[in-house]
Amino acid sequence: MTDSQMAREVAEIPQAVARFLGQSRDALAQAADALRRTDPAVITTVARGSSDHAATYVKYAIELQAGIPVASVGPSIASIYGRPLRLAGAASIGVSQSGRSPDIARMMRAAGEGGALTIAVTNHADSPMAQASAHCLALLAGEEKSVAATKTFVNSVVAGLALLAEWRRDQALQEAVAALPDAFAQGVALDWSPLAARLSRAQQAFVLGRGPAIAIASEAALKFKETSGIHAEAYSAAEVLHGPAAIVQAQFPVLALGVEDAALPQLTATAERLAAQGADVFVTGADAPGATRLPSVSGLHPLVAPLVLVGSFYAMVESLARRRGFDPDTPPHLRKVTETV
Repeated sequence: MTDSQMAREVAEIPQAVARFLGQSRDALAQAADALRRTDPAVITTVARGSSDHAATYVKYAIELQAGIPVASVGPSIASIYGRPLRLAGAASIGVSQSGRSPDIARMMRAAGEGGALTIAVTNHADSPMAQASAHCLALLAGEEKSVAATKTFVNSVVAGLALLAEWRRDQALQEAVAALPDAFAQGVALDWSPLAARLSRAQQAFVLGRGPAIAIASEAALKFKETSGIHAEAYSAAEVLHGPAAIVQAQFPVLALGVEDAALPQLTATAERLAAQGADVFVTGADAPGATRLPSVSGLHPLVAPLVLVGSFYAMVESLARRRGFDPDTPPHLRKVTETV
């Protein structure tokens, strides 16, 4: 069978990451210097879809490493409601693979007018969002033809992590980011076929995470929907116990994304509890009684480890889509660029 475009783009992730890291040093240094000069007390993000999941990942990373609160701002505040925001002394990071959605561009322009330092993260440096921002981190992911974003999602998060490491002069994180091409080369080759086999006829699923991994859980749930027709929902491994766990019964599929960080014991405990309810639980990062452990790349910095998991997931969900009779490159009713107002 001929590989799908999505499969080829997943395979390109290590090279795309290496290209961004190799060619973006000047842009990262300039944006990081601007952040040091601004010394923001708060940061806002502007994004939708997979890009919003990337922004959520960066939110957790900044809050954990810099202690600065990060909040998502709805683009419709500017595009529909036309309301200004007072952002003097703040920074605003816009994330959009195409940079062409009018509402994202308008919100970034409004953020700058409101006094924020604006930084665009996009695969298209000449896009309206990039032009509306003071700085642009071009993803350099190459053309992405599959509707399902993969390498652009990964590079969006890499851009945020690289910016954070440069801004804070965090040597450990800098080294972890520099090692990501090799980590992804390992990650995309891992075998998650037991999960694909379980989901081949599933109609619903939960995906769990904590900290930055909740962003990967959200991204995974979206990809289950758009590539494979599975109604998946993402939850914090703590939040799922506040109601959603009530519908988890025998053979309900659950993917719990654990990494070697402070949240792992709680996530593992939740996985064990859901398995005891009869769920078919798959977990990374640790063993949980009653659950199936999926392989993951070990020994990674806790701020990059959840991101590497998405490479393994993308490879799995592409094969799952074909197994379920879907074309992963052309999900029904979707197109590559979504231009909302």
